[in-house]
Amino acid sequence: MAVMGKTKSVLTLTGRVINEAVSFIVFSLLDLFDFLLCYVYKLADFFMEAEWKPCYCSSGKEAITSSGKILVSEQGKSKIVCLSSSKLQLEEISDTLYTRPSLVSEVSNLTVTELKRLKVTDRTINVQSCEKIKNGTVRSTFTVNSTIVEMLQGKIGKQQLHPIPRWSDCDCKLCISWTSSCKETLFVRAEGPKDKAREDVLFIHGFISSSAFWTETLFPNFSSAAKSTYRLFAIDLLGFGRSPKPTDSLYTLREHLDMIEQSVLEPYKIKSLHIVAHSLGCILALALAVKHPGCVKSLTLLAPPYYPVPKGTQATQYVMRRVAPRRVWPLISFGASLACWYEHISRTICLLICKNHRLWEFLTKLVTRNRIRTFLLEGFFLHTHNAAWHTLHNIICGTASKLDAYMDAVRDHLKCDVAVFHGQDDELIPVECSHNVKARIPRARVKVIEKKDHITIVVGRQKSFARELEEIWRNSSRN
Repeated sequence: MAVMGKTKSVLTLTGRVINEAVSFIVFSLLDLFDFLLCYVYKLADFFMEAEWKPCYCSSGKEAITSSGKILVSEQGKSKIVCLSSSKLQLEEISDTLYTRPSLVSEVSNLTVTELKRLKVTDRTINVQSCEKIKNGTVRSTFTVNSTIVEMLQGKIGKQQLHPIPRWSDCDCKLCISWTSSCKETLFVRAEGPKDKAREDVLFIHGFISSSAFWTETLFPNFSSAAKSTYRLFAIDLLGFGRSPKPTDSLYTLREHLDMIEQSVLEPYKIKSLHIVAHSLGCILALALAVKHPGCVKSLTLLAPPYYPVPKGTQATQYVMRRVAPRRVWPLISFGASLACWYEHISRTICLLICKNHRLWEFLTKLVTRNRIRTFLLEGFFLHTHNAAWHTLHNIICGTASKLDAYMDAVRDHLKCDVAVFHGQDDELIPVECSHNVKARIPRARVKVIEKKDHITIVVGRQKSFARELEEIWRNSSRN
């Protein structure tokens, strides 16, 4: 037994060393490839759209301000200014958008992070403001003279926004259906009684997914009693599925929350609800619960990406390295690293897959002889690179320093039930993330599902999970 144990440990160590070595070579080559693609896309954008499109690898400031935003620096953090009537709102963006040092520079201890941060800070406008915490969201506001607003709006009005869609985005009827609508609200799939519903349930999908993740799995499997009791709302998040995908958006936390409020909470006059969220959607669910503390009756979180940040560590950079560790194995980590670290490689992937999604869907149905439903592929295909890139960085990485406060608010100020589910074999978001939630919110109930991963925690066990959700909702109503 001792010999077998030593052999296993040696093999494990050898495999780890090989993975590290291969990863270093592969990602060093990818660093170079992404650098070259930067110039390829600049030329392509110029010929296709008659203008140079700034990117984050060359200038974070230009990439942000080119969309009509004003970039400022406040207490060492980069934020953008948004205008609404007579108010200026400052909202945070993640520094991981423009600070992603190459693997070679990290290994050689030549840190690019600080230099880029200083470069951005030096070139931006220094603004001093007072932070306010209002309804659970942190934002800085100025009440200014209307003349100043008009001047700033005039400055922004001169910006030439990109056409919708861009040349590298799909322009099929399904992808641009939102442009023909007079109201720019999220796509919402609503089921249940219209007048006699006792309670409401909001489903929020994860990264690069859609409302079909819920409507094709759980909705058909709820009991008749549940369908007559609850109004069920499944949304496509901003930038995904059939929802709007504006090219001038930075897909910040505020934008996502505002769109959920304008599309579901306000038009349907929801006063209390249960929230079910998966992966990235868990962050939005927590932020929404903190913003509307008296509204939420239960929180059900599936594979929440919660990584407590060690003291003295830059939160956004730490979470980026946990979510996307730049390793070739497992494959799901490799895919996450491509999406998170490489702006132009990830755009190329979107160009090949999302722009040609009709072809890939046809081939999938052809190969499988139409024996499988392609709702997961449809959710994966229907997004733009701009939406995926900014949502990944501004929500998963950008909220890293806020999640502790959200958790504490749920623990101390909300009375809602908290249930957490996680697949034991989840290679994208480790099970420890759910245990971290339990450590922060002691009343949270954590259930680890054996032999299930990030997707099969729902897909494949939808009937049993539907029963579990109904039980959670019944118990929270009794309490």
